[in-house]
Amino acid sequence: MTNATKAVLEGGPDDLPQRIVPLTTPGSDLKIPFRGGYEHFKATTRHQETAEGELPVYEWWERTEIPG
Repeated sequence: MTNATKAVLEGGPDDLPQRIVPLTTPGSDLKIPFRGGYEHFKATTRHQETAEGELPVYEWWERTEIPG
C-alpha cells in the first residue's frame, strides 16, 4: 500500500537531516530548506519500501541559494 502523504528523498547532500519528508501535493516538486538555500527534488515513478510503508521516491536535481 502506498503512503502518499510522505516521500523518500534520494540524492542531494549526504547530511540532510531527514530522508523521509511530508508531502503537501503528491507529484509536485519539493523544496527543502537547508544550509542557507533550498534543495530541490522532483517526483519519480519509483516507490521504495520503508519502515513507514511504501513511499514515492523524489530525486534531487538542484540547489538554489536564499538571497541575503
